[in-house]
Amino acid sequence: MRFELRVLKGAGAVSQLAIDAPDEARAGAEARRRGYTVLSARRERAALLAARRGARFPLELFALELHALLEAGLPLLEALESLAEKDAQGRTADVLGEVMRALREGLSFSDALAARGDAFPPFFIATVRASERTGHLPQALARFSAYSAQLDAVRKKVVSASIYPLLLVGSGLAVLGFLLAYVVPRFGAIFAESGVALPASTELLIAWAGLVEAHGLMLAVLAAGALAGGTWALLQPRVRAAALEVLWRVGPLGERLRVFQLGRFYRTLGMLIQGGLPMLQALDLAGHVLPQALRARLAAAREAISGGLPTSEAMHSAGLVTPVALRMLRVGERGGGMGEMLERIAAFLDEETARWIEWFTRLFEPLLMAFIGLMIGAIVVLMYVPIFELAGAVQ
Repeated sequence: MRFELRVLKGAGAVSQLAIDAPDEARAGAEARRRGYTVLSARRERAALLAARRGARFPLELFALELHALLEAGLPLLEALESLAEKDAQGRTADVLGEVMRALREGLSFSDALAARGDAFPPFFIATVRASERTGHLPQALARFSAYSAQLDAVRKKVVSASIYPLLLVGSGLAVLGFLLAYVVPRFGAIFAESGVALPASTELLIAWAGLVEAHGLMLAVLAAGALAGGTWALLQPRVRAAALEVLWRVGPLGERLRVFQLGRFYRTLGMLIQGGLPMLQALDLAGHVLPQALRARLAAAREAISGGLPTSEAMHSAGLVTPVALRMLRVGERGGGMGEMLERIAAFLDEETARWIEWFTRLFEPLLMAFIGLMIGAIVVLMYVPIFELAGAVQ
């Protein structure tokens, strides 16, 4: 939830501050922690309106362009002004305008970004905050851009592997729907008038034809309602979490899903560690990329690490590593290059996921085509067997 506060800092002028917090009291507490005197606080409507319009801040492009401008030697404020001018009428200008106002009021860059939490995710803010300690903001932005590109590459592999099976399913369902809703009812009328003894399976098709003719509109409404309800349910976080929980219990598929999620987690953790964050803080932030079912395991691992257990052993006891990842973690602990090793683990897990997706699609696509073909063929055969019997009776 986002709150808009009217605040005063020292003897300065009254200014506006936006803070993400669970409630108004915590938003005020956060503002006071930053040194402000809170005059008033209220729910901010701008973020809600922006979300309803579907507006989205182009974070990856922003990080890439800001890195280029800083590398070219521009000061931070001037670089932000250049990016805001480039999109003077869009959401980018609005967001960067607020960030620049916060910078001119004396806030650090990370605090200015945190004031617009709807545009900048926690791990990006943490990356910037860690770079402020070392003075290496351009390098931190470059790491974030590389991180986003790698995640996007993995996401594209998954999406591209899913397109053809989805097209097969969609086209197969369309053909089945056409046969059951249009062709079968017309054949059913012919068979009903013929008076020929029909197989039980064909009788079932005729019963379906009668149902479609009598209640076709109602069936169409029910089908549309089921499709809309299923889509709405899948958009709910709790339903998606429950569905993932079920899929994780489905043998090899569950293991592949776990490996895919761990790859994202280790890549995020590696970026944060290389940015200078301590392990415990990096774990808290990287945990946001994990699904709910794995966050409880991460909490157990974090508690073990804070108690003095090595990271590799804590992750192993929590079930957050594969055998190869465990060995690589131990090497990283001995060698001291934990951040780089975490990214290597992520690359290894991503490659493992990509190999499995390629193998699965090669096996699944012909099986899916065969199943759809059998379904369509069975309906066609059931419709034509009585015709052959009618032809034989005429002879």
